[in-house]
Order: sequence, then structure tokens, then C-alpha cells
Amino acid sequence: MLLAQLRRLLLLSLLLLSLRSPAQTTPAAARTPESFGYRRLTVMFGRDSVQVLLMSKPGEEKRKKPLLLWEQGSIPTPLLLYKEGGTYPVFPFHPKKVLESCHLAIISKPGIPLTFDVTGQNPNTIFRERRPPAYYCARNYLGYYLRRDEAVLRFLKKQPWVEAGRVVIAGHSQGAAVVAHLAAVPGLVSRAVYLSGNPLGRQMSMLALGRQAADTAEVAGTFRRWQEVVADPTRTDCLGDDPRNSYGFAASEIPELLRTRVPMFIGFGTLDRGVAGDDYLRLEAIRQHRTNFTFREYPGREHNFFGVKNGQPDYDDFYWDQVGEDFLRWAGLWPDK
Repeated sequence: MLLAQLRRLLLLSLLLLSLRSPAQTTPAAARTPESFGYRRLTVMFGRDSVQVLLMSKPGEEKRKKPLLLWEQGSIPTPLLLYKEGGTYPVFPFHPKKVLESCHLAIISKPGIPLTFDVTGQNPNTIFRERRPPAYYCARNYLGYYLRRDEAVLRFLKKQPWVEAGRVVIAGHSQGAAVVAHLAAVPGLVSRAVYLSGNPLGRQMSMLALGRQAADTAEVAGTFRRWQEVVADPTRTDCLGDDPRNSYGFAASEIPELLRTRVPMFIGFGTLDRGVAGDDYLRLEAIRQHRTNFTFREYPGREHNFFGVKNGQPDYDDFYWDQVGEDFLRWAGLWPDK
């Protein structure tokens, strides 16, 4: 029962965490990223202090290696959730082996603490029920993430321990949308990994849910909500995906993806609600004779790469380890030894 609850937690959090038990034995009183084996960088972006967590093989923190930047999903969750006994992993794939080949980096949500003690609380609901700070709400939109993360990438590429010519960006769900745009910036990254995104935009995924369920009320509600967003696309009311957030992430990513010249890994489950967008991108890539895309389908798997049983995600059928190995091998970051 506990294992199933942990897995449901991380599904609802859009793979912000790994679907495993706490990874490191650390006293619950420890609250700093450093106490959990991470390094922390502060990168100035305008007047904002952007917090970046780094993970390296112990003793090789200053060794020059490629860099993988992981883009978060949509939930305003602290990067490091911990309780008595340990902390949950930050990355959805096993980081230990890949640290032989590269450094890992992830950027904190604006205004959200890096660490959070979830002892005695339900991580399934805590970050959905609590209202995020106004600082976060004012920055929780596509344009901000693109400018901020480009600035962070340029800063990281200047560090002596980063092999600037081998910087990979990867993301899942909302993080994939950020990847789509940043991968199109000339010279910014060497490879990009786009997982469970919808190249036709978030609204198409929401409509697909209603269409698949033959729920006409849900479909009508999605169009009605979109009309409200378009009527006031800059409003930030801090209520879930507010209009400014929705407006940016609803746009089709096809133009950015087809403008990209670096190699791109497009991975998705065939039962994901965004599969039609991935298929359309593949058709267009073929039509335009594009050879920089690698499409990887995961048959019978849904948005978070779970299997499906009786029409519902099978939380015991965890597949992220394989997905991680697939795109890391493709990116040349999976060590042979």
C-alpha cells in the first residue's frame, strides 16, 4: 500500500520525483541541498536569484564533463522532498550510472523552496492544495522560463567543469515544451530530449481527454475556458494554470521543433493524450526530409510511461528506468562500463 501511494504521488507530480522509496539515508532535520549530496548555484537573472541544483560523481565535481539540464514539469514542488529516513530522488531516471559521464543540473521553480520536509503530510495533495507565493505566480509562464533557462544555460556553459560543446537539455510534459523552444536557439545546446510533450500544444491534450471519454461537457468546458484565456491572456490569478500560463503553453510547438537543427529525441507512450501531435510532427519531419529527429514509441504506455490495466495506469508497471537509459544512450551519456 505504501509503495502504491508513493507511485501515485509522483504520477500526480508529473515526474518531478522518481517513483522509488527515499534514496538516501539522511536525518530529517537536515534541510540543505548540500546535506543530500547536491551542489547549489545561484545565477542572477535580472533582479531574480535563480537557484540551480547540481549533481556530480563524488570527487569529480570540478572535472570537465558534458552537462544534462533536466526541465521540470508543471507542479510548483520543491526539488528535494524529504522525511525521516531520506530524500526522494530529484531525477526520474537512475542518476548514479550517468554521473560517470556527465554532470546533472535542474532549476528550481521561482519562489519555491529547494527543500521541504513532508513528514506527516500527504505529498499527493500538499502542493496542489496550498496557494503558491505571488512571486511564483508572476513568473509561472512560458516566456519567463525560456528567458531564465537560456540565461542559466549560458552561465553553465562558461563554467570550467562543463564541456560547453556537449550540453544536453531534456524535459517531460511541460518541461518538454520548454525544451522545444530552447533547442531551436542556435548554438545553445548540442542535443535535446522531448518526452511526453504535445507538439500541437497543451489545449489539444486537454481536448483529447474529453474526446477519448466521449465527454461532451468536458470538451465544451475546455473551449469555454480557452475563450476566457484568450480574452485576458496576461492575467495571473494564481489559480492553477492561470491565463498567462495557459496561453503560452497552448501554442503549437511545431514551428520551433521544425526550426531546430540539433539532434532531438522524441519519446512518448502510444496511449498518451499527446500522441496525435507527436505523429503529426513525425509526418512533417518526413515531408521536410528532416533527419535530426529520433522518434521512440513506447507501446501501451501512457503520459508518465506507466502501462495501462483495465483502462487505468498500472502503477506497478514502472518504465522510467528504460526510458532514461534509452535517451541517455542516444545522447552519448550512458557509460558502457
